[in-house]
Amino acid sequence: MASRSIDDLLADARTGLERMSPAEVQRADGVVLVDIRTESQRERHGVVPGSRYVPRNVLEWRLDPSSDYRDPDLARDDVRVVLMCQEGYQSSLAAATLQQLGHEDATDVIGGFTAWRDAGLPIERL
Repeated sequence: MASRSIDDLLADARTGLERMSPAEVQRADGVVLVDIRTESQRERHGVVPGSRYVPRNVLEWRLDPSSDYRDPDLARDDVRVVLMCQEGYQSSLAAATLQQLGHEDATDVIGGFTAWRDAGLPIERL
């Protein structure tokens, strides 16, 4: 099998996502913004008020309805999950994985937290 680059994987992941700008996420009804950044990033840069925190290393376990470690508020068919990382790369890969777990409309924030902050949208410090 020929090796692929991370750029190839990222492009493939994004083909199935209807990515959202920070302003679109803020205006959207019925979405849950899930922050997958590290604790140190959240402490250094702040958080989006009302977002849910799920560390990237446990994301799939929390959102898989069949997992013993699921979050009952997030591991549901009627919840549209929008992931946010620091710059919008890791979140694209993670959203594509969530789609494979049955969250068909999972997506991410274009530009991540950095774009949210740069758009002047609300943030708060931890």
